[in-house]
Amino acid sequence: MAIAALDVAHYRIPLPTVLSDATHGDITHFELVTVRLRARDGAEGLGYTYTPGAGGAAIRSLIARDLAPALVGEDEERIEQLWERMWWRLHYVGRGGAAAFAIAAVDIALWDLRARRRNLPWWRLLGGHDPRVRAYAGGIDLQFPLDRLLRQTEENLGKGFRAIKMKVGRPSLREDVDRVRAVRQLLGPDTPLMVDANMGWTADEAIRASRALIPHDVFWLEEPTIPDDLAGHVRIAREGALPIAAGENFRTLYEFTRLIEAGGVSFPEPDVSNCGGVTVWLKVAHVAEAHNLPVTSHGVHDLHVHLLAAVPNASYLEVHGFGLERFLAHPLELREGLAVAPDRPGHGVELDWKALEGFRAEG
Repeated sequence: MAIAALDVAHYRIPLPTVLSDATHGDITHFELVTVRLRARDGAEGLGYTYTPGAGGAAIRSLIARDLAPALVGEDEERIEQLWERMWWRLHYVGRGGAAAFAIAAVDIALWDLRARRRNLPWWRLLGGHDPRVRAYAGGIDLQFPLDRLLRQTEENLGKGFRAIKMKVGRPSLREDVDRVRAVRQLLGPDTPLMVDANMGWTADEAIRASRALIPHDVFWLEEPTIPDDLAGHVRIAREGALPIAAGENFRTLYEFTRLIEAGGVSFPEPDVSNCGGVTVWLKVAHVAEAHNLPVTSHGVHDLHVHLLAAVPNASYLEVHGFGLERFLAHPLELREGLAVAPDRPGHGVELDWKALEGFRAEG
């Protein structure tokens, strides 16, 4: 069936609480860009992406002005061909960046439409490994006072999480170590604890921090340095003391492949909303599998629960409290530390469009 239209919208949504990490500082809003892709028979697929506060208007413009005209009238089922068309249309100004976000939102909508046509949930359509996925609560909490950090941890345990992630990258490594020690003491010895530096360190700083955190049984150190420093990631993996998770700031399959082949990552971490969509995410997962590595996720957990459930080398699903849950008809289901991929057709995400309307960022 031919594509009839792509309806694109951009929303700027205040967060319920101010969040913080080592790169973005205080985060007060997030931006949501949605794509409602409609076929000529009226069938629809929904795609979306997000930013932590900037760039949403550019992503919306790329989709509406550059991608939509190239896709209308084309066969919705030829997803690989359509992906290539989008990639090369934006290649000269993209090869990543906002272009990857724009392609991702459209690609997600195409895969949603395909699954809806077949009356299948994504996780079955895309591989069907296991609908139950280990999940952790991803705190965005670098500037939280210690008592608030511990209170958040207790609340997340009360929600059913059996793994926790916290931010590191304070001005003093001693502060980071003290905070990690306190959370580990609260969790006890058997609950996985991840830490996330959000690219805040040099390779040398990350190696030092990694070694300093050894006594606290950290499950992984995430984004220890900038994604551009391939050699630095390899040094951190070889000379440090912790497994490395990385990739949320990678935008292409090629970046993931280089890092994996160089031995600079233990847990590749593609984000379907910014790496080019489902088409690329699955390829990253398969490259990781070929190197005997587990794959994890970043953000948009309502989409990633399906993707991790589809593949045999799934690690943990990151669950963000990033504000979108206020607009969802079906919140993520969590049972004793396991997220459950729903059996609704497609990705199963249904947005409250009326509630979102008050946050629309363009006319």
